Amino acid sequence: MTIDLSGLPGDGAAQAPGTAVSIVLVHGAFVDGSGWRAVYDILTARGHEVLVVQNPTITLEGDVAATERVIAMARYPVVLVGHSYGGAVVTAAGDDVRVRAVAYIAAFAPDVGESVAALNEQPAEPEEAKAPLLPPQDGFLIVDPEKFPEAFASDVDPGTTRFMAAAQVPWGLEAVTAQTTRVAWQTKPTHYLLATGDLMIPPSAQRRMAERMGARLVEIDSSHAVMLAHPEKVAAFIEDAADSA
Repeated sequence: MTIDLSGLPGDGAAQAPGTAVSIVLVHGAFVDGSGWRAVYDILTARGHEVLVVQNPTITLEGDVAATERVIAMARYPVVLVGHSYGGAVVTAAGDDVRVRAVAYIAAFAPDVGESVAALNEQPAEPEEAKAPLLPPQDGFLIVDPEKFPEAFASDVDPGTTRFMAAAQVPWGLEAVTAQTTRVAWQTKPTHYLLATGDLMIPPSAQRRMAERMGARLVEIDSSHAVMLAHPEKVAAFIEDAADSA
């Protein structure tokens, strides 16, 4: 089922006693966990325990381990949320027995034996775009800084996105090409927030991955940086995932 978030106010009530979950937020490539700040503030104000992972984004194995360490810190059953490349991380880390549901925000969702690189090689629709990556250097990738603001977050303040372009965290090729061996979405409730204006991961690819998982699919008119452009709606989407858990 596809749900349209365009009219959702995102003003959910505080967490009720007896329904507590911990929300673990996992960032993607080229950025760090600070991109979740607005969503973190909204969810914590509503009474949720929210933990934020800082992925090195050097190897997939290392990022999964970093996420599992944060999951182990949670006080309650976990709703695990991944953005972009973070989707590959939560796909594996979501196999943890403490994880009750997995949520993808404009994210890659590999199956067993797939890598992010393989998913990215699949063709896009003619009107769609993919991330404007520069050639690898010393085993790492970055987005062309001149193209970053438009490609990553066209609906976010340009001053913010220009700084993000300059402050990129290089993405290790070992993380890009690693094949997934653990796939949480085969056994856990799964939710997918599809960004229809995404210029990094084609919306058609997002839809294919979400439908393959059998995820609850929600669409939002947004750039790739959904959590920056629409934090209230992202928080509401995560709370819906928490309710289902």
